[in-house]
Amino acid sequence: MNKIDKFFGITEKGSTFRTEIVAGLTTFMTMVYILMVNAGFFSLIPGLSYGGMYIATAIGAIVGTLLMAFLAKMPLAQASGMGVNAFIVFSIVFGAGLSYANAMVFTLLDGVIFILLTVTGLRKKIFEAIPAEVRNGIAVGIGLFIAFIGLQGAGIIVNEDSTLTTLVSFNFLGGATYASLIAPFVTIAGVIAIAVLSKKNVKGAILWGILGSAVLYYVMNAIGLIFNLDACKAVFNSISLSNPFQAFGDWGTQSFAKVFTEGFNFSGFLDAGNTVGALVLLIITTALSLSMIDMFDTIGTLYGACEQGNLLDKDGTPINFEKSMLSDAIATCAGAIAGTSTVTTFVESSSGVAAGGKTGFTALVVAICFALAMFLSPIAELIPGCATATALIWVGVLMMKGITKANWEDPTEAVVVFVTFIVMLLGYSISKGIGAGILVYIAVKLFTGKIKDIKIATWVIGAIYLASFVVT
Repeated sequence: MNKIDKFFGITEKGSTFRTEIVAGLTTFMTMVYILMVNAGFFSLIPGLSYGGMYIATAIGAIVGTLLMAFLAKMPLAQASGMGVNAFIVFSIVFGAGLSYANAMVFTLLDGVIFILLTVTGLRKKIFEAIPAEVRNGIAVGIGLFIAFIGLQGAGIIVNEDSTLTTLVSFNFLGGATYASLIAPFVTIAGVIAIAVLSKKNVKGAILWGILGSAVLYYVMNAIGLIFNLDACKAVFNSISLSNPFQAFGDWGTQSFAKVFTEGFNFSGFLDAGNTVGALVLLIITTALSLSMIDMFDTIGTLYGACEQGNLLDKDGTPINFEKSMLSDAIATCAGAIAGTSTVTTFVESSSGVAAGGKTGFTALVVAICFALAMFLSPIAELIPGCATATALIWVGVLMMKGITKANWEDPTEAVVVFVTFIVMLLGYSISKGIGAGILVYIAVKLFTGKIKDIKIATWVIGAIYLASFVVT
């Protein structure tokens, strides 16, 4: 124990083993929902199972968090990032028409680029090349995008011919039924529950909200059995607890190393009538978008969590900053090989820091918890989509706070922020939102006589996105 204490510097930093363990458990409780949410996202892709992606997500979290524990020695945890997972599934696979394995290539490129940017010091230059207005819009846009997906998945927002989307009907006299409104009601109740629990500072509010929603879902369906409703019967007839090791088998055959065995085969994209030039531009813009999202998420989380725990150096930079960034980049590469989307530092880590975590031992505890959770995939599979949708909507609520960073009194800044997040939301693409925001930024600077404000790197990135819009 003395050697462990010395390695992590627990006593040296004024902490104790008990405090670090409590902090680790707190962080795990606040972010374990990602196992269910991420698995739910990816299982929408044909050929992928919930169990297999549950394991892939857990492995990415374990590797990333262990890197934080032993390389960066920071009380931070990593897992597949919210927003990026939606980008992979809905923009790359369903939107661009690429395969799951192709998407993992983009994730691997993201990790490799992030590593190169970190070790060469170019990361800072790229970060500065993205206008602050666009950066302010990215977080809001991703939050709205994720919330919209959650609302759709819960059946609260539904398709409608004339307006494309509309609110689900709650009119029992006009066609709505008890069974059809169970999912929307459960999600709405779950979001309200998370808000109340968060207000009361309950640790793991999102997790409790998901679990409570799941219980409510089955209770409401059980009530439906009293009235002999076929839809409610179908819910219980579909329940089956699989062998937890089946999930490991699914992961091995469906996800592991697909980035190498199938990822570089883009024939499906080309056979759909796309040109090689369009593919090249798609690769460049997508890898760039993933890298930027990952970079912003990680930097923002590091500063936010470390500031809360007084883990900043005399210059106000998070301690072990470069090692933390490198841990994030390596974890993304490992995640791509495991078969999950970009692994990034979770903002929920700040809950563990607030609980007193100061060292990498906190991260080690989180990693151990994720390892144990891998054997609970059959139970996690019982969580309905309307329950995990509560987490998606709540993440959207949290990310909306970024809208206050914009100067809405300046029309040229306001339009850039607005275009960035509105294109993400209504265009159903995070990458296109970023590209549109950069192009509008260049335009307003150009026509207001502030061309000198545009960095050379910004011109280059803008040109790449413009070509992407025109060709793809």
